[in-house]
Amino acid sequence: MCQSSAQNSDSLIVTATKIEIALNCSMGNRTLTCPNSYYPKNFKKHASSPEHVCPDFFRWIHEDLKPWSETGITEESVERAKRLADFRLVILHGTAYVERYKKSVQTRDDFTIWGLLQLLRRYPGQVPDLDLMFESFDFPLVLKKDYDRRFNSTVVPPPLFRYCGDDDSFDIVFPDWSFWGWAEINIKPWDMLLKDLDQGNKRIEWIDREPYAYWKGNPWVAEHRKDLLKCNVSNTVDWNARLYIQDWVEESKQGFKQSNLADQCTHRFKIYIEGSAWSVSEKYILACDSVTLMVTPRYYDFFTRGLMPGRHYWPVRIDDKCRSIKFASEWGNNHEEQSTTMGRVASRFIQEDLKMDNVYDYMFHLLTEYSKLMKYKPTVPPNAVELCSEMMACTSEGFAKQFMEESTVKGPADVSPCIMQPPYDPQKLNSILDTKLDAIKKVEKWEKDYFEQINQE
Repeated sequence: MCQSSAQNSDSLIVTATKIEIALNCSMGNRTLTCPNSYYPKNFKKHASSPEHVCPDFFRWIHEDLKPWSETGITEESVERAKRLADFRLVILHGTAYVERYKKSVQTRDDFTIWGLLQLLRRYPGQVPDLDLMFESFDFPLVLKKDYDRRFNSTVVPPPLFRYCGDDDSFDIVFPDWSFWGWAEINIKPWDMLLKDLDQGNKRIEWIDREPYAYWKGNPWVAEHRKDLLKCNVSNTVDWNARLYIQDWVEESKQGFKQSNLADQCTHRFKIYIEGSAWSVSEKYILACDSVTLMVTPRYYDFFTRGLMPGRHYWPVRIDDKCRSIKFASEWGNNHEEQSTTMGRVASRFIQEDLKMDNVYDYMFHLLTEYSKLMKYKPTVPPNAVELCSEMMACTSEGFAKQFMEESTVKGPADVSPCIMQPPYDPQKLNSILDTKLDAIKKVEKWEKDYFEQINQE
């Protein structure tokens, strides 16, 4: 909860292992400025050495920033991203300044900014000065074809941050807003939800779950989701899929009683299919101990390039979804040990590699590497305002206020960020991509052979 404090010292809580600094909401919803000298901009306490090397998917940071590795990031290139961006973030001496250009869908922008403010609370004085543009809608916008040197393009792409990318774009991927909560549909902050999902997994062992492939979502955002509904069980055919339409308007009226993600780990298989672009549901599905049936994705977010088909998920053909789901579930039900292992490996990846500590460390390393490429000293834009946690949390209401309070970083971290690994060399990167492709081709061959055998019987 936001705690009132008449004096700065009242908000400083010293424990045996950590310093905790509560939010200063003494002005309540009238908190229109940031408290002076309240939260340290440069924490002097010596943090211990990092306890671990960063997860391997952090190495994609180097790949995402490669378009600017030779030229650096100039103020001119950042300005060119302005026409695409929802907001501009400048960090100077540990203080965040935000200039808004257009409102995002729902509160995506607010919770993204909130997450960045929590990073500054976690690592005060360690996040470097920087200047970036952020766009929070679904689709990548900085297309490679517009900056192709093969066609004599000498213009450097504008650096633009967003939640997902694809092989045809240069957008820089960043953790999505829902890690700090999705207020509009009552999805808790990630730290809390991870614990709920872990408990939900323990209620029903994999072997005791429904032997079908489960999906629940909004099919109206994309044609391939509408097409997925054709795979639902009917009076004439059963593809081993159990599909349900999520009506968020009706669910809101009912108090979100039927949308608790921790209660949806009841089937042996769970389907992930993209929406209009990538979907935040991916991490929730992978965390369920079920075998994730991943319909061929086009987009990636910051962690999914660390997943391997056949190890973390089972690939499903987007052009033949029903038969792919049927084969996947038949194979999985006949190979219980391998299926159980795949579900647990994916859950462990989510619980360990994607824990909130690593989300913050990914943000830290991405912003640090980005700042190293900057060729200019950032300044505060004329229309930017200083933002701090108090200005956002103390003035919020409902689920937004609750989730901001629950996801507040309590104080400076007592451990340094994880150790960043060097970039992939080209041979290693190609090997990873080839291994993924080979794993998918192997499953497709099994599937083809399976249906050929059935047709011969």
